[in-house]
Amino acid sequence: MSKPGRPPRLDREAAVHSAMLLFWERGYEGTTLEALLEAMGGIKPPSFYNAFGSKEELFRVVTEQYACTIGKAGGDALEAATSVRQGIAEMLRLSADAFTMPGYPQGCLLLSAGAHCAPSSSGAAAHMTALRHELPVSIRARLRRAVAEGDLDPSADIPLIAAYYTTVLYGLAQRASDGESRQTLRRVAELAMDAWPGLARPVGDGRLPGGLERAAVAGLGRAGGRLVGGRLARGRLARGRLARGRLVR
Repeated sequence: MSKPGRPPRLDREAAVHSAMLLFWERGYEGTTLEALLEAMGGIKPPSFYNAFGSKEELFRVVTEQYACTIGKAGGDALEAATSVRQGIAEMLRLSADAFTMPGYPQGCLLLSAGAHCAPSSSGAAAHMTALRHELPVSIRARLRRAVAEGDLDPSADIPLIAAYYTTVLYGLAQRASDGESRQTLRRVAELAMDAWPGLARPVGDGRLPGGLERAAVAGLGRAGGRLVGGRLARGRLARGRLARGRLVR
């Protein structure tokens, strides 16, 4: 009489990597226990529970692994750069590369895996929200360091700068998951840095950020105003100067 075969032995490192790819591709809610068991080498439920406890606990292990490997380069660049502007630019560029790696799902695990969680998965959803909040916290900390080092004006709007570049980075991730090319995402990341001079200005100097200033100039003829030193002014003198084709600064 033949003896039953031994159950597959769990290779934890390979199992976590396989689970990461599955969560990344299907999301937390769309990844079933059956799919995980198969992707992790055909292990049985007792082996799974002994090793990880639950699907949610495995998910936490997976997101930590992602943050320490694929998601690490951008944060390291932000911290290591000589200037905060250079650090943010490198963070965006490297993130665009990470979102478009060949052989991996496109986009960001921390965004795609946490979408549309059911109420029963509130623990996993809260975990993902907390992880996403770490990015603006890290950017704000780096900006405060830049202030201490004399690299950024002390009155610059740090929360706004952090919110802007967090939004840009997560937008890059979403576009990558929708199939946008690495080349285009890198170019978008470069263009996002054009907003830096306006964002880094001292708060309350009355000047418009660069992109808003250009938009204001385009509409001055209708508004009957002018830009003086970056400030919007109105009146007959402004209209007269605009009529002669000059922008007063």
